[in-house]
Amino acid sequence: MKTEISTQQIKLYGEQGFVVIDDFLDADELSHWRRNVDEAVNARQDRKIANRDDRSGDSYYDKVFTQRLNLWMDHDGVRGLMLDDRLGRMAAELAGVDGIRIWHDQALIKEPWANPTGWHIDNPYWSFSSRQAISIWVALDDVTRDNGCLYFIPGTHKSATWENAGIDQNMGGLFQLYPQWATLDAVARPMRAGSCSFHNGLLAHGAGANMTPGRRRAMTCAYMPDGEIFNGQANVLPPEYVATLSEGDVLDNDEQNPLLYHKSKPAVSP
Repeated sequence: MKTEISTQQIKLYGEQGFVVIDDFLDADELSHWRRNVDEAVNARQDRKIANRDDRSGDSYYDKVFTQRLNLWMDHDGVRGLMLDDRLGRMAAELAGVDGIRIWHDQALIKEPWANPTGWHIDNPYWSFSSRQAISIWVALDDVTRDNGCLYFIPGTHKSATWENAGIDQNMGGLFQLYPQWATLDAVARPMRAGSCSFHNGLLAHGAGANMTPGRRRAMTCAYMPDGEIFNGQANVLPPEYVATLSEGDVLDNDEQNPLLYHKSKPAVSP
C-alpha cells in the first residue's frame, strides 16, 4: 500500500481539492479488499446501513449505485481495512489536521447500466460542518469514462458553502446554487483498479452513468477531523445516539466514529 504523502501532493490537494494516487494497492491487497467488500455487501443483502432497517428500493437514487454504509461495523474483514491507521494519517496530512475519525465508510457499486451520479458536495449531508472533511475513494475495478468514473471541478471547495443539491435526475442542480461554477471545466479521473483518490468534503464532484454490462465497484470512507461538533443533522447516526446529543456537542464516540489517527492520542485498535 502506497501510504506516503508528499509535500507536492499536499499542495495539489489544497489547490484543487483532490489528489489521485495511482496503484495505491498492490495485486494481493486489491484481491483482499475485493474479497472482504464483496462478502460484506452480500451479507447485507438490501439493507443500506448498519444498525438500521433502511433498504434499497426502485428509486432513481437506488439505481445510481448500490450503496452499503458502515460495513466496518458488521464485518470483521472490512473493519480491518477501514481501521488502518495509515489511512487516517494520510487523510490527516492532506487535510492539515491533527486527528481523524471515521465518519462512515460506504461501498458504492454502479451496477450495469446504472444512472449517473449528479453533481453534489458531501459535507452538507453529514452531522458536522468542516472545511477539512475528507474522503478516500478506492477503485476495486478499472474505472473508466464508460462505466462511471469520478469527475471533479477543481478548486470549488474554496468557495463552497453548505448549500447542496441532492443526487437526482437533475444533473445540474448544484449550479443553480453556485452559478459561478457553471462555466468552470470539470476533469474526469479514470483509475486503474487499486488506485484511489482523496477529495475534500466541499468539492463539487459527480460520476458518469455505467454504460456497460459490467459492475463498477468502489470502496470509500468519509473522515471527520477530531474535535468536530454536532450540527443537528442525524445523517448516519443511530436515533438512540442522536437523542443524547445537543447542537455543539463534540462527536467523540469511539464506537460510532472511531479515532483512526492522531498526532498525540492513541487510536482505536482494529
